Amino acid sequence: MHIGIDVGGTNTDAVLIHHGVVAASVKRPTTLDVTTGIVEAITGLSENVTFDLTGISAVAIGTTHFTNAVVQARGLAPTATIRLGLPASASVPPLTAWPARLRAAVGEHVFLCHGGHEFDGRQISELDRGELCRVAETIGERGITSAAISSIFSPVNRDDELAAAEVLVSQVPGLRISLSHEIGRIGLLERENATIINASLLPVADRTTEAFAVALTRAGIDAPLYLSQNDGTLMDIDYVRRYPVATFAAGPTNSMRGAAMLSGLNDCIVVDVGGTTADIGAVVNGFPRPATTAVDIAGVRTNFRMPDVVSIGIGGGSIVDDSDPSRITVGPESVGYELHAKSRVFGGDTLTATDIAVAGGLYTVGDPALIADLPGNQVRDTLDHIAARVAEHADTMRTSTEAVPIVLVGGGSILLPDNLPGFDKVVRPEEFTVANAIGAAIAQVGGEVDRVYSDTGRGRDAILEDAKREAAEKAILAGAAPDSVRTVEVDELPMAYLPGDAVRVRVKAVGELILEDTP
Repeated sequence: MHIGIDVGGTNTDAVLIHHGVVAASVKRPTTLDVTTGIVEAITGLSENVTFDLTGISAVAIGTTHFTNAVVQARGLAPTATIRLGLPASASVPPLTAWPARLRAAVGEHVFLCHGGHEFDGRQISELDRGELCRVAETIGERGITSAAISSIFSPVNRDDELAAAEVLVSQVPGLRISLSHEIGRIGLLERENATIINASLLPVADRTTEAFAVALTRAGIDAPLYLSQNDGTLMDIDYVRRYPVATFAAGPTNSMRGAAMLSGLNDCIVVDVGGTTADIGAVVNGFPRPATTAVDIAGVRTNFRMPDVVSIGIGGGSIVDDSDPSRITVGPESVGYELHAKSRVFGGDTLTATDIAVAGGLYTVGDPALIADLPGNQVRDTLDHIAARVAEHADTMRTSTEAVPIVLVGGGSILLPDNLPGFDKVVRPEEFTVANAIGAAIAQVGGEVDRVYSDTGRGRDAILEDAKREAAEKAILAGAAPDSVRTVEVDELPMAYLPGDAVRVRVKAVGELILEDTP
């Protein structure tokens, strides 16, 4: 048996999986300290079905902790940003175009140093170890404990980043470093931004994983803890503490994986409506389609791995402004986890989208008599407005004119009808309200290789086999059962501007998490 948990802005969902079947599911309000909400969700599972807590083999959690920390600019560590590339790149320094509050949160500890490489692998300038020692001295004096190192074209040649990290750690013991070639892709500023965000989140990762571990202990569970990452696979605690940005958008990813499993569709568009937002993405071959362009995180452009997701401010807790009957608006403001206190059907004084759904007869919750005064035409117009906005954004996820089914999941999907404009097939599977937790529970362990190879006479097939083998080995080391590992993605990008018939290869392999289920 294993447990999947998704901590959302409004609700914390949990499911118990036994032999691949959902044995129990619960939905509990998310608490301010989050830990209490997790404990209450696990307790709710034990109230629904009798099971032995000692028989739990693993717990997988999907969380928005790290995304929220960046969006709110809270808890981020002062971070030293070291860019290797002088005399190039000095005209556009690190943190360019960052929002003021995020710049203030991470601190403007910027150091431009020599080093880096051209796109063809040639050295821009030699790494200056004396220069790096002076940087390390300054970092130590300022009491900085996190650093981000980015080198020009490090995805082609990572040597300078590794050497710089060695120098800094030797001079500042305990300094935690994020390297850009491990985080992002080609594109200096975007890759550098992602690396800075990752480094600033390292203390948050420590606190969050510790809180989750405490929650499991309080619930009486002694089992390995995994967190969902944004490619639909799991990562252990040590990995989370090194790469917290890998959790960004894990919530929508879990929902898409859960939707694919529940609907039996390997290719579809998924709409996950929560308490605050509706997240829309595409599932291809059972996994979320990755974004191919730069991704904006709290106003910062990044280029690390993210699912292709469009989010709009419509959810079950969205506030409905009906002050002007001719122009009713829904969201983006939301009552969030206070839905059960502020929504009118629960005795509150705030008109929310949930109130509209209950008034329209789409769902029964709370006390419908409390919203009996809502005009019928207002309710119909509001529901039509919500359906039209969701359908419009879902249509943008198409990549062809062929018909594609759409799957509705999430507790807030009660806002949507069984027919959406532009889609012939609308599926709302059983257990749709906890698809996110199911996605976390069924997630597999992954291994990925993203590297520039030079064809030195080996040939294309040999290069691809090497990449596939390395990706499979990474998945096995992460805890995947060896006989279950398979390759799910292979991307090739010839780089004609590099010498030696260079090609960028990205391979992803996944396998089932090794679990010792009790009979």
